[in-house]
Amino acid sequence: MPAHYLDGLAAVARTECLRAGHRLFDEGGPADRFWLIRSGRVVLDLHAPARGDLIIESLGPGSVLGWSWLFPPYEWRFGAVAAEPVNAIAFDAAAVRVRCAADPALGYELTRRFAAVMLDRLQNTRMRLLDLYGAPAGGAW
Repeated sequence: MPAHYLDGLAAVARTECLRAGHRLFDEGGPADRFWLIRSGRVVLDLHAPARGDLIIESLGPGSVLGWSWLFPPYEWRFGAVAAEPVNAIAFDAAAVRVRCAADPALGYELTRRFAAVMLDRLQNTRMRLLDLYGAPAGGAW
């Protein structure tokens, strides 16, 4: 990413150190930030009635946490909790959206990068579903 984009994003970012067990957000809450995880692990969860919170994915160093900030109504689709101490860079979502609106090339670059993250997560979910439900008899779908 070009340096002038990084400089602009750095202006709306801050380092966060989170303790294990810290809840970053809840499903349905306002998606006002996103994070780049530098160290530690965060688990995404989904509340299931009568079953509690179900872990659906674990994210570690180098992962992006949060994309709900990109899409109205800007509400989290899942919950997230630090499974161990986490060091991350947190970005102010509203400020990033303003920057993207002012510079469509930045908006395109971020959208392209977040789309790649979403594609990877979708593929991981597909693989977990295959593990959970298995292939039908005969191996054909």
